[in-house]
Amino acid sequence: MSFPKVNPTQTTAWKKLQYHFEALKKVHMMDLFSENVSRKSDFSYQWDAFEVDISKNRITSETLSLLFQLAGETKLKEAIEAQFSGVAINETEDRAVLHTELRNFKTMKPEVTEALSQMKVFSEKIISGVWKGHTGKPITDVVNIGIGGSDLGPDMVTEALAFYRNHLNLHYISNVDGDHVMETLKKVDPETTVFLIVSKTFTTQETLTNANTVREWFLETASEVAIAKHFVAVSTNLEAVQKFGIASENIFPMWDWVGGRFSLWSAVGLSTCCAIGYKNFESLLKGAHAMDIHFQETDFSENIPVLLGLLSVWYANFFKTETEAVIPYSQYLNKLVPYLQQAFMESNGKGVDRNGNEIEYQTGSVIWGSTGTNAQHAFFQLLHQGTKLIPTDFIVFTESLHKKIEHQNKLLSNFYAQTEALLYGTKGEEMETPYKVFQGNRPTNSIVIKKLTPYSLGSLLALYEHKIFVQGVLWNIFSYDQWGVELGKKIAVEKLAKLQKE
Repeated sequence: MSFPKVNPTQTTAWKKLQYHFEALKKVHMMDLFSENVSRKSDFSYQWDAFEVDISKNRITSETLSLLFQLAGETKLKEAIEAQFSGVAINETEDRAVLHTELRNFKTMKPEVTEALSQMKVFSEKIISGVWKGHTGKPITDVVNIGIGGSDLGPDMVTEALAFYRNHLNLHYISNVDGDHVMETLKKVDPETTVFLIVSKTFTTQETLTNANTVREWFLETASEVAIAKHFVAVSTNLEAVQKFGIASENIFPMWDWVGGRFSLWSAVGLSTCCAIGYKNFESLLKGAHAMDIHFQETDFSENIPVLLGLLSVWYANFFKTETEAVIPYSQYLNKLVPYLQQAFMESNGKGVDRNGNEIEYQTGSVIWGSTGTNAQHAFFQLLHQGTKLIPTDFIVFTESLHKKIEHQNKLLSNFYAQTEALLYGTKGEEMETPYKVFQGNRPTNSIVIKKLTPYSLGSLLALYEHKIFVQGVLWNIFSYDQWGVELGKKIAVEKLAKLQKE
């Protein structure tokens, strides 16, 4: 089974969409709602604890029909089958893309089952206090040292699930800027801290620089023998890890078939597992797997990741939008946007297609945003009255974890008010000054979830992973390599050599 390589602009559907766009581009969504009183229900989708409303988009049923045709002509269904079948769809690196196997408990690979068991045992020892530091004191702090996918995912999930956290203090060191590592070390006690070094090759410059600095700091008050009780690694480079002083039983695996930005489900998420406990970590995985099944098995007409991915293509390639905003109305999700920035922009920021040809159409939208309601007092002016069209995802959980009903009602009222204001604007109202006019007709998706739990968070993150996949297939690009980060690394090594000689 080969991965499809279809130039979308050469399809019949693309040409039809161009004509359709010309007819629809100036239509106001208000008129579409007036013409169809059941539009909201017609364009809303229920799945599990999710309700996804795409009615506030500049689309009609014909738009979706043509987008489904485009998905068919670019062989999206075949691409989905290829990924889940383990085909090496990351062809430039000759790797399969199977992060979904990290959360499929029915057909889980033996090595994944073993790694999860190892994570369970380790995390329970740390949480219970059975694991002691070299002076006999229980562990109070866990520090994750990594960068990119070895930092953004675990940090984001640990923050998002803070409600479910135990007594451990979690810290994340990523930037090679020495200020980051030194400020973190001020907060921890070497006798009661475990450091998790997460690096597939154990050669990543930022991670190894920080790890060595931490090691030197630790050895100021302890012997090298003590390293075994305070340092753990997630890596494939066993020789380098053991040379660092880490005991073989404290090494967790990584695999080539899991890309870094999709690795939080693996032992890369060990810090999260320690923070929320193995049971909650497993629930996170199961929530993601439920979305995997939905994506793999549901008809495109009801398939939420497919629908959201198709809408992105519609805006990027026909309306020529260049960015998408994501606004989670939950302070717990304040690190979701940086995580999605890497996931989307490292995956689909490509200018060469799967046939090796330079691309002449838009790919890889810029992802940005912040939490509501903070964002309303920051950049919503641009969303409402700016000259740029910015499709926006609004995410909210209807149930308050802390049962603060007054706060929650005000949060929800703002969530619904903003999408409505972006839709309607001041259309039909007489304004005394043009400066108060809102044109409206600004597209939004509403993702409404019952409650923030490990399970629902897993589903939400998997939803976005599959949206990335859909975009990549339709744009005919390889979403799972990241050659674009290599050139800067190479030049930095050369610059460093020069600086060290001076």
